[in-house]
Amino acid sequence: METIPTIQFDNTEVAFSYKSDRELKKANLIFSLVNHPMISGLATSLVKFSLAVGLPVKNLIRITVFEHFCGGETAEESEKTIDKLAQYKVGTILDYSVEGKHDEASFDQTTREILSTFDEAKKSRSVPFCVFKTTGLGSSEILEKVQAKSVLTAEETAAFDRVKIRVEQICQRAFETQVPVLIDAEDSWIQNPIDEIAYEMMKKYNQQKAIVFNTFQMYRSDMLGNLRNAFHVAAMHNYFLGVKMVRGAYMEKEAERAANLGYPNPIHPSKQATDDAFNQGLAFCVDNKQRVSVLCGSHNEYSNQYLTVLMHKHGMKANDQRVWFAQLLGMSDNISFNLAKAGYNVAKYVPYGPVESVMPYLLRRAAENTSVAGQSSRELGLIRKELKRRRG
Repeated sequence: METIPTIQFDNTEVAFSYKSDRELKKANLIFSLVNHPMISGLATSLVKFSLAVGLPVKNLIRITVFEHFCGGETAEESEKTIDKLAQYKVGTILDYSVEGKHDEASFDQTTREILSTFDEAKKSRSVPFCVFKTTGLGSSEILEKVQAKSVLTAEETAAFDRVKIRVEQICQRAFETQVPVLIDAEDSWIQNPIDEIAYEMMKKYNQQKAIVFNTFQMYRSDMLGNLRNAFHVAAMHNYFLGVKMVRGAYMEKEAERAANLGYPNPIHPSKQATDDAFNQGLAFCVDNKQRVSVLCGSHNEYSNQYLTVLMHKHGMKANDQRVWFAQLLGMSDNISFNLAKAGYNVAKYVPYGPVESVMPYLLRRAAENTSVAGQSSRELGLIRKELKRRRG
């Protein structure tokens, strides 16, 4: 009987092959801090305070967490990371992670920056996808009003039209360069208009293959149904469906808003229910591989292993372009590098942008590692195992 290949996610020699001893020791320090919620919370508060009052902490942030989780302050500065990952057959998804600016000039600037990432992708075969958040291109308040079917003023209607134009510019560039683009997911109360725009773009640009990918946050209890529905619409209109599948990033925020406004929490009641939905979603995508391309954005070992098993059962090669695996830079290297070594398509999300503008992203990563049960402990255990191995 043919055996199904098993990826050894605990092979730390492969996992950290791209890190020097110095970088590994720094990772050990970062995850040691993050692993203690109280210390992590205190450090986060100190950083916020120091930046707010103008204390000179930028360089300290740059050489610690920024260097660990980000590619650089510009796309060009990130080329070193792109080249380094490429040596180990790991691609880069350049993620312009500047947050918190909400005026039209900033939305235009963000659009130009995202368009420029396609130039990097053209320069390097090691950038298999580009990515953007719709809230980087337009006001979340207007998206919320559109979803609530509130009446927009003439000014708001014009602003929403500009959001659609910016998204179209990016998707058109993706089509012209043949570099697929990922549209990141957002809060549930602004997601519907984003979905509608995404499917309009797919209808236009996904005629030959998946160029535009929409993101499905599987911690939402309605998401498996949404995925099936998106597939049926794609089949009906005869275009390819691009799926980026994640568990989800806004759990506390979603629960808090639902409680405050008195509507049912849209998130699955348990982690197990989310895990089940995620894995069922992967199976659905592979079952429908003739029309669906999937990027599995997961730090969960079981889900990544499960996807390799599904591919094997369907007779798919490890490097089939319809299936990609993705993790964040600085996290879950044991998954990324061991999958890449086994021949699977793997890419790292590599955030970049000015240090102070990327801080909201970095603070979220710290909070996520502290709150996700076992995440930082797992990272820390693997890092220490590799440090011990290197010491012989």
